[in-house]
Amino acid sequence: MPKFNYKIITKSGKNKSGSIEASSASDAKSRLSASGDIVMSLSAVSSSSGKLSKKKSRGTKVSSGFTFGNIIKEEELTVFTRQLATLLEAGLPLLRSLEVMTRQEPNKRFKLVLEKLSETVKSGSSFSDGLSQHPKVFDRLYINMIKAGEAGGVLELVLARLSGFKEKALKTKKKVQSAMVYPFVVVSVAIAIVVMLMVVVVPKFQTIFDDMLDGAALPAPTQLVINISNFLQEQIIISLIIVGSLFFTFKLFLKSQFGSKIFNWCAINMPKVGDLVRKVNIARITRTFGTLLSSGVPILQAINITKDITSNYYYSSALSKIHDKVRDGQSLSKPMELESVFPNMVTSMVDVGEETGELDKMLNRIADNYDEDIDNAVAGITSIIEPIMIVFLALAVGFIVIALFLPIVEIIKQLTG
Repeated sequence: MPKFNYKIITKSGKNKSGSIEASSASDAKSRLSASGDIVMSLSAVSSSSGKLSKKKSRGTKVSSGFTFGNIIKEEELTVFTRQLATLLEAGLPLLRSLEVMTRQEPNKRFKLVLEKLSETVKSGSSFSDGLSQHPKVFDRLYINMIKAGEAGGVLELVLARLSGFKEKALKTKKKVQSAMVYPFVVVSVAIAIVVMLMVVVVPKFQTIFDDMLDGAALPAPTQLVINISNFLQEQIIISLIIVGSLFFTFKLFLKSQFGSKIFNWCAINMPKVGDLVRKVNIARITRTFGTLLSSGVPILQAINITKDITSNYYYSSALSKIHDKVRDGQSLSKPMELESVFPNMVTSMVDVGEETGELDKMLNRIADNYDEDIDNAVAGITSIIEPIMIVFLALAVGFIVIALFLPIVEIIKQLTG
């Protein structure tokens, strides 16, 4: 009897892998799904070589090679989801809707992905199976919501909810990005001005000092500025290497667990910025969680998926603890109250949602409230960043100017004396 390797998500929300003997791939999938588990991948094992066969079965997570996930924009995926939902609500079959979307897609790379999706659906596989072949384009949240929609026969409704979720998440992301544009521009201009002063202006002053002071010792600030200027001119390659090394070292540090914890702690506790970070994380978590629940995803699985898309270590850790306690039989609001990252207002509304049986609606309402608060938080950060950046620029340029004029004072004293 053929043997199949599988990866599933159990009813309790845990990832599990193993092997099963079955007469066919569909039989294996049916047996695994019978207990309520969700099949993530299923691969036939060759009886002759013991290696995975290249032939993938229905429901199998197939590697599509280069899926172009890094070049397909979030906006394009959001538009696709909304338009596909509209076509399905209008009564078009899924395959026909995908073919229409493929023909009108302007992005050639995304068009290739949609063509493969159409081929997968045409071959008899489910839509979610086709999506799982492109994990760099469609994340775990997207795939699991589609699976829930297929299981409940409400795919068009789930797509509409998913598109609404992605539209609101994209809007929040752009709000935060817009808040970062101004400080980035100011810092870039400040760096450009300082480099220009060091490379162009300072050498000219150094020539004047050498001629007028006859090798006399320069004031400490002036000597420091001149030394930095000489280093930038003579060791430009080394300077670039140092800057690049510091940048990549910082990125590696952030990717480490220790670095991520330090950075996330600073982000949460920094004045004004911390308020924005907390609101963005809570809005994202409650929106994701509420959308998953309203689409029919089991609560434990919804918590796991929400945890996976949460980049902040402290919120992800809190969700892990909440998952374990809910799995042990506790309500959602009780373990949330023990986690300091969730305000009392959030836990109280979750408690009300559980009591009324409308937890998904309450979670989305929390997200809506926090989306509105994000606007005020962004405005507050911008109002603080502007004077800070101006002071920073003034101090940097002012220090260089004062350092250059200190020797000039000595030259004037010599000329008048």
